[in-house]
Amino acid sequence: MDTTGTFEMCAELAKHKCLTAIHKHYSIEEWKKFTKEHPECLDYMAISAGTSESDFKKLVELVEACKLKMICLDIANGYSEHFAETIRRVRKQFPKKIIMAGNVVTADMTEELILAGADIIKVGIGPGSVCTTRKKAGVGYPQLSAVVECADAAHALGGKVISDGGCTNPGDMAKAFGAGADFVMLGGMFAGHTESGGQIVEINGKKFKEFYGMSSSTAMKKYSGKVANYRASEGKTIRVPYKGHV
Repeated sequence: MDTTGTFEMCAELAKHKCLTAIHKHYSIEEWKKFTKEHPECLDYMAISAGTSESDFKKLVELVEACKLKMICLDIANGYSEHFAETIRRVRKQFPKKIIMAGNVVTADMTEELILAGADIIKVGIGPGSVCTTRKKAGVGYPQLSAVVECADAAHALGGKVISDGGCTNPGDMAKAFGAGADFVMLGGMFAGHTESGGQIVEINGKKFKEFYGMSSSTAMKKYSGKVANYRASEGKTIRVPYKGHV
């Protein structure tokens, strides 16, 4: 998410040995500048990428130029042969890098993506606080059940899983770990901070920051200029009370 997966957020979270999946819309020059100024973050950051040819070319250039160690192949719904093929292609290009991939919610696809070359599977379709996929596309799976199922499959093959989405408090994180997750990915809980993306707006004397999913119309218009005629928005845009530094 470009509202939470920022360089500024990474610099702070790395101090606590927490990983940050950096959004894919930073330029190559911005990547080079940040990694040169913050080499300590290289152990705690992953570059996000999609499945297009342009995504792959940029990924190759960035990983080699910035000596990145982790890659996060990220699409809203990982149930396609094209996604598995992308993982195989990235694994062939980077045999020693850590590859995270998702999102999926079932054991069979977890196994397929690990066998394709992924080390860590992102689990979750529709649980996010600003995600509307379950309503718009009719696709989803209760998060706790998905984590239990996918973790069992991944661990049997020596892989790991990230529970991605649905956490609004520390107790939700505890449940995810209890269900078998090796990592928990947070978005909404980090929204609204100084290190988050977006401008601070003031309404009736109170400060807010904008927060939205990357499949929302806000994100698509920001980076593509419009919502493509073959797509529907699968996210909403909200204002989160400004929380200061993370």
